[in-house]
Amino acid sequence: MTHGTDTLTRPPARLRTLVAAGLLAAVPAMPAAALTTEERAKRGGEVIRSLNNGQPQPNLERMREEFPFLAEATEAYALGDVWSRPGLDTRTRQLAAVTAFAAIGETAFMKIHAGYALNAGVSEDELKEIIYMVTVPAGFPRAISAARSLSELFAERRLSAEGGTP
Repeated sequence: MTHGTDTLTRPPARLRTLVAAGLLAAVPAMPAAALTTEERAKRGGEVIRSLNNGQPQPNLERMREEFPFLAEATEAYALGDVWSRPGLDTRTRQLAAVTAFAAIGETAFMKIHAGYALNAGVSEDELKEIIYMVTVPAGFPRAISAARSLSELFAERRLSAEGGTP
């Protein structure tokens, strides 16, 4: 198959452009009193601390050192805009995030959100059930990778609870 000819699996560029334009038109305009980036980032910081038992997120802080724009965008948009929306409780958001990251094979992000899920009251058995569910839409290899990451997280948390170093 050559580039530009995979019409069976990917819609033509014109159709993709029309769909994107339609989606953008469907998004409501920002209210006149929209929050500043700093306010959104502050709200995102509050979200991360609530998920992480009052602590900053180490990966986000490392990213802030070398990629400050990416860290700010993550904090302001993903956390400050999306994660702080009403409509889902923290537990449900974390289960959704764990499922999505496991299904796309992003086990590092999945592990972070699985930790947040545990902090929000999700049990290890519930997380295991999520991974079993991932076998259906994403397949066994992704579920097995996710299971390995969850096992690491469970072991780290047990060691930490016993006073050891994770």
